Amino acid sequence: MIAGLRGTLERVEEDAAIVNLHGFMVRVLAPGSTLSGLPPAGSDIELVTHLVVREDALTLYGFSSAAELQLFELLITVNGVGPRVAMNLLSFSDPAGLYQAIADEDTGLLSRAPGIGKVTAGRIILDLKRKLPDDFAPALGGQPDDRDREAVVALESLGYTSGEARSALGSVENRSNLTVEERVVAALRMMDDNV
Repeated sequence: MIAGLRGTLERVEEDAAIVNLHGFMVRVLAPGSTLSGLPPAGSDIELVTHLVVREDALTLYGFSSAAELQLFELLITVNGVGPRVAMNLLSFSDPAGLYQAIADEDTGLLSRAPGIGKVTAGRIILDLKRKLPDDFAPALGGQPDDRDREAVVALESLGYTSGEARSALGSVENRSNLTVEERVVAALRMMDDNV
């Protein structure tokens, strides 16, 4: 598989970049966020890539960051979400925003992306909610530890969404010295106070 490429940018098209690899021109499909961040034609660029092999085509998808590539690869594992739909989502929002929408079970936000309906948005949430990267935890205020993760799972088992659990847990002050059980109780108190 082609994991990345480094070359000279020839031009940017509506949904792709044409990259000159020492005389070999490659068309790389890319989300709007990647395309808008590219330098002017003639500049050297580097992209991380994912190659999709089909019976009738070889299609190279390129991204400016490993985070975009990781989300793209997660999205295409969802039944009914192909590379084009995944690219639409990545053009619609950055990875952190999409991960937050998945964690918050926000089908409304996801379904605003072109080609995404409520059913597909729900499927994305259902399939990817448990696969969110460990380093994604904006609602927890930084890098979560194992006790945070266990507390979120415990709160979810009580019927709260991942977004509600992360938000409430993130509001618990000085939780680093608390056990999992103490974190769950403190988060439940936070949610009761906000009702």
